[in-house]
Amino acid sequence: MLGWMHWTVPSAVGVLGLIMVIVGLNIVDIYKPGYARKGFLPIPTTRGDRVFISVLSTVIVWFLWLKFVPGESVALSLCIVVPLVFVIMRWG
Repeated sequence: MLGWMHWTVPSAVGVLGLIMVIVGLNIVDIYKPGYARKGFLPIPTTRGDRVFISVLSTVIVWFLWLKFVPGESVALSLCIVVPLVFVIMRWG
């Protein structure tokens, strides 16, 4: 059934991570519903919006890392990604 895609450990971990984030957001929203608020982002955002923007920002940073720092491990880009995600989720 899943033979159409060449699954590797990193791709499987990434997909499972995204699934866990979506399920986690649903569970949190059931017990503590979110609301739109205005942060430093130019639009009012909900918790889910900020998670989506964080995921997109993470992918953009990783692609830029692969383009401009090809010799280094992508794991080193976590030094940029983790604070970025924290700032977006907290003050975005």
